[in-house]
Amino acid sequence: MSAPPLLHARGVQVTIGGAPIVRDAGVELDAGELVAVVGPNGAGKSTFVRALAGLQPLAGGTVEWGGADVRHLRGRRLARLRAFVPQRGRVPEGILVRDAVRIGRAPHLPPLRRMGRADHDAVERAMARAGVAALAERPLTTLSGGELQRAQVAVALAQEAPVAILDEPTAHLDLGATAGLARLLRELAAGGLGVLLVVHDLALAAALADRVLVLHGGRAVACGPAAEVLGPQRLAEVWGVDAVLDAEPGGRTALRVAWPVVRVP
Repeated sequence: MSAPPLLHARGVQVTIGGAPIVRDAGVELDAGELVAVVGPNGAGKSTFVRALAGLQPLAGGTVEWGGADVRHLRGRRLARLRAFVPQRGRVPEGILVRDAVRIGRAPHLPPLRRMGRADHDAVERAMARAGVAALAERPLTTLSGGELQRAQVAVALAQEAPVAILDEPTAHLDLGATAGLARLLRELAAGGLGVLLVVHDLALAAALADRVLVLHGGRAVACGPAAEVLGPQRLAEVWGVDAVLDAEPGGRTALRVAWPVVRVP
């Protein structure tokens, strides 16, 4: 028998201020799998993954982590099942990278107990895997955008949860930083971590993800390999563009869009 999915969500609904934001969405995630959540602005992507993470109340549907209903999970127990990297994490003054990563060990520490050797080792492993060990004594406020995102990933890794959820981690990053973070996420998935990634860049999603979940109007309209769910017809229906997604062997991808061209006489 195959192992049950780490995450199983069906019919998720979220209402905020009386307005339905997520109407009907779901996803499954297995160990070692990277799933990208894509969709136009206002599709409900961030709200959906926050609901999966237990950070946003459900108005309907089910979300199960390892078979346990997210509505019955709290605090340390939930944090041991999933790590969440927000789109814009707080960057407090005076906090060093190592201190921030230590916060990721909180789910493993009973009240009033200090970190032990195993916890310190977990912090060092997390920084090494995220590529920020050399930045350990740097204040967070001195990091570049790419370095800060890697530091946030290190915090998540220190939790030692089987799943990491990342909400737009490549937003505001330049091309080099985006490529570096993408490589890191793919390596983490190859190492057995389940990764759920919200991303706007469809070419990046196609290059990275084992499966792509498309949200539109708060609903999941497709989920599968990028080549199957990001065809020209769906790009037109969901994003309203005339475009073709090209994927070449070796992970090279490109989105060819028929941009409006202004010709000056």
